[in-house]
Amino acid sequence: MASLRDLRRRIKATKNMQQITKAMKAVSAAKMRKAQESVTSARPYSKRIKGVLGRVAIASDGVKHPLLAVREPKKAALVIVTADRGLCGGFNSNVIRRANQEINTAKAELDLITIGRKGRDFFRRRGLKIAKEYVGMSDDIKYGMARDIASFVIDKYSAEEYDEVYLIYSQFVNVLIQKPVVIKILPAEPPSEEGGGAEGETKKLPYIFEPSAEAVLTELLPKYIENAVFQGLLETKAGFYSAQMTAMENATKNASDMIDGLTMTMNRARQAQITKEISEIVGGAAALE
Repeated sequence: MASLRDLRRRIKATKNMQQITKAMKAVSAAKMRKAQESVTSARPYSKRIKGVLGRVAIASDGVKHPLLAVREPKKAALVIVTADRGLCGGFNSNVIRRANQEINTAKAELDLITIGRKGRDFFRRRGLKIAKEYVGMSDDIKYGMARDIASFVIDKYSAEEYDEVYLIYSQFVNVLIQKPVVIKILPAEPPSEEGGGAEGETKKLPYIFEPSAEAVLTELLPKYIENAVFQGLLETKAGFYSAQMTAMENATKNASDMIDGLTMTMNRARQAQITKEISEIVGGAAALE
């Protein structure tokens, strides 16, 4: 059994750790609320731009555009979004596990584009090719970062260096649920705009494009891809702080349980020590009689 001094030292160290996890939980909760507001405020725009692109794509059926070109997938790219930090339970490992599934089942040659230090370090240690990396994301996600990432993959796709590009990130569902998802961002697949008929038939409205359908798509498609990347960054940031808040809450509760267990062990050890001393005193007194 550990000595009383060791038990007291362990209890003190656990209490100090509990204070840290409690503070981290409070900080994560505050940042999570801000990140959640950013996600919810960005979703209407994301939904709207998808709807507009769907209607334009239907109306401009037959118009060719480099970002819509479908080729045989000989080389693809995975844009993998993780966090820069840990202490968030299985948040990063779930995204990495989903990315590994795509890597193991891929039939084409793959390039990895990692966003976040955890994903970069994991795949770098395994010797996988990382074409580009982004680390040091701040709590305030800037649209410019999403534009840079989108510009990189668009340029590569337009030059036919990539035939497909997929985005892998953790979708924020609620505080307790973050779901890894995989979406294809290139070639761009505009969502279909469903009509209001009884059978949900797709409408093809007579749009008039100015200056041309090609010019409208040239302006709209990059924004659609930029928005998809930006939404993935926001969802990941909100999911990270939610997972970290939950992990720190569990760590605080575990620290309380550990302190209770150590305190009980210390009390038993102290009681045994007192009993032993009393027995020695009684024995000594009996020997003097």
